[in-house]
Amino acid sequence: MPDMHAPHAGWKRTLIHELVEYWLNVAYLSFFLVAFVWYRRLILAEYQVLYTNYWFPLIEAAVLAKVIMIGDVLRLGRGLEHKPLIVPTLIQTLVFGAWVAAFHVLEATVRALIQGKGLRGGFEAIASKGRYELLASVVMVLVAFIPFFALRELRRVMGEGTLWTLFFTSVTPPTASSRVGPASQLPGADGEMDVALQRAGRDRR
Repeated sequence: MPDMHAPHAGWKRTLIHELVEYWLNVAYLSFFLVAFVWYRRLILAEYQVLYTNYWFPLIEAAVLAKVIMIGDVLRLGRGLEHKPLIVPTLIQTLVFGAWVAAFHVLEATVRALIQGKGLRGGFEAIASKGRYELLASVVMVLVAFIPFFALRELRRVMGEGTLWTLFFTSVTPPTASSRVGPASQLPGADGEMDVALQRAGRDRR
């Protein structure tokens, strides 16, 4: 009997994990996109220009989070797990940045086809934003993606839930006695200092 419920329990656990992952991505992307919109609003307000698209970044964050999860299913930017973390972080930032750009082009093209404007209408809609706005969007996406993928790579290396525990639970700092043993055995400033002190003591003797 337990074997019959095992596939259902596994499917349910996977679904819950994907939903939590999705909404965490939405929350993270919303933070950056809303901050960018408010930055634009405050700059325009200086020139007496009213900007009211407050809900657009939340919709865009929901779409981007879904696009990222589709890219994960396609394993975009993978295969670099054994490299230093900076390498997969930057590669995934560029790959997913290009993936998001391609999705926006596809979205604009489909919208233009539905409206009867043809394929050219989609590219014209993108070009109508102006090169400076497009450049600003590229910069915003790259700035948002670098810490996003850096945290994901840290989570992958440290294990599921470890990063969350470190950020959102109390952490007891190590005592001085607990640092003596490992510091003398591992490379680093403390370990090198202990070795230097031991050598100095031998030289005096």
